[in-house]
Amino acid sequence: MSESIRLTFPEGKDLDAVGFGTNAVDFLINVPQYPTYNSKVEISSYVQAAGGEISSTMAGLSRLGLKTAYIGRFGDDIAGDIGIRSLEDDGVDITYAERVKGADTQIGFIVIDERTGERTVLWRRDAALSYMPGEAPLDAARRCRVLHMTQHDVSACVEMAEAAHDAGALVSLDVDNVVDGIDRLLGCVDIFVSSEEFPVRLTGENDLESALKTIAGQYKCKATCATLGVSGSIMLVDGELIRTRGFEVPGGCKDTTGAGDAFRTGLLYGLLSGRPVADAARMANAVAALKCRSVGARNSLPNVEQLTTFLKNV
Repeated sequence: MSESIRLTFPEGKDLDAVGFGTNAVDFLINVPQYPTYNSKVEISSYVQAAGGEISSTMAGLSRLGLKTAYIGRFGDDIAGDIGIRSLEDDGVDITYAERVKGADTQIGFIVIDERTGERTVLWRRDAALSYMPGEAPLDAARRCRVLHMTQHDVSACVEMAEAAHDAGALVSLDVDNVVDGIDRLLGCVDIFVSSEEFPVRLTGENDLESALKTIAGQYKCKATCATLGVSGSIMLVDGELIRTRGFEVPGGCKDTTGAGDAFRTGLLYGLLSGRPVADAARMANAVAALKCRSVGARNSLPNVEQLTTFLKNV
């Protein structure tokens, strides 16, 4: 059954995907092992690299050959220069990106345990980067086949989602926190993707499968998905649960930062390419594995040739 299930997207749009949400510049710190409280640990190495959930997914889709645009706000600082330049370098349309005078670009300090590649994220987002109702560029939402967002700035997200739906597009949400207005926002979502823990926390159900069914039923999502780390993913579509295994990282996992963003990159790429949802889920897990080959959210995001070769050989 899952071999034939596909999601339908509008044709004739000048953009495949538009992203509305977070960007960041990350300071990624490798340590021999995660520090214990009140200890001192010599770092092995560190790098500075562009990240952020939505900007990274748009960059990843662009590398896979899709036409993407990013909507979001950067500070007028050096980190903002880095973030915008990184999107330009990946071919993402930044017409709708803004610089906010006097604001700080979102930053993340990420501590990576080099034994496993698992990370802990410390972050800060300047309130001046938020969008109030009436501020988001609704015309951008009308230009795309899919609008992809985080749950930040809920009222602006709802406005964007409504504009996208009015133009026939689907709406995808990268969500991991319960915020004020989340019910209103989830009612606009076609493609729901979260971490393993969030659906249970949102619904109060006892297990993940029940939680996904509750979300799909209550909010009428077309695809309701949770990532499971190294175990892969689980997705509910048309009442069918599709489990997809994860893949080993070639050469070993160096950093899991941005693996969820990479998963969403592969999923949206597969769905927008007209693949069955089961194939799209396999692509999603493959892109996530390939991302983990090196430190940083985007440094190892694949192109089409790399993704295709990987999938042929696993």
